[in-house]
Amino acid sequence: MAKKNELSYVLRSKNRLRVMESIVKYGKAIPAQIQKETGMYKSHVSRTIKELEDINAVKCTNPDDRSYRFYALNQKGKMLFKKAKEIKDSSE
Repeated sequence: MAKKNELSYVLRSKNRLRVMESIVKYGKAIPAQIQKETGMYKSHVSRTIKELEDINAVKCTNPDDRSYRFYALNQKGKMLFKKAKEIKDSSE
């Protein structure tokens, strides 16, 4: 189960939620897909993915590939996204 501070961490950044939403849409995605989907700068996408990896919400599915790294939400990430989306949708 995710800690409340991790949920708060995801909710404090529009970019974190946008990146997670993009990954959910594709199942797994490369940063270029996320960039195109969200309109974010590539550097912001990369930094946001790193932040989500740091809380173990996102994992690279092919870490040995240097060219096209695919990222997916793990179980914790899916749960965090679901809860964050519920909170965000209920506050709008």
